[in-house]
Amino acid sequence: MPILLLLPSVFPIAKETLFAVSLFPYLGFLWFLTRSGQTPRLALIGFYALLVFVAITIPAGLYAKTAYGANLADVDWLHGGAESFLTLSNILVVLGFRQAILDRQLSPMLEP
Repeated sequence: MPILLLLPSVFPIAKETLFAVSLFPYLGFLWFLTRSGQTPRLALIGFYALLVFVAITIPAGLYAKTAYGANLADVDWLHGGAESFLTLSNILVVLGFRQAILDRQLSPMLEP
């Protein structure tokens, strides 16, 4: 039996607790990205937009539980709406890095 299957019984951590604790490393990640000044602006906006996804998902999950007695993943219209913010943040990150790559490829051509 793989050791990972034993972990929930050895360390009973609720998924909500793990979700909340994971926010702190992500905030540190954002702090370093912002402070470095090397992350493309649109990509940085996308990484920050992921916080909007988190902020939407928590109340949507609570509403799904109280109104429907179900998990967020089981209430399609709520789940799809919340996931659209994740999709938006991913698109912004990809477009930001894509633009940075294109700019870097064009910069040698523009130099005299």
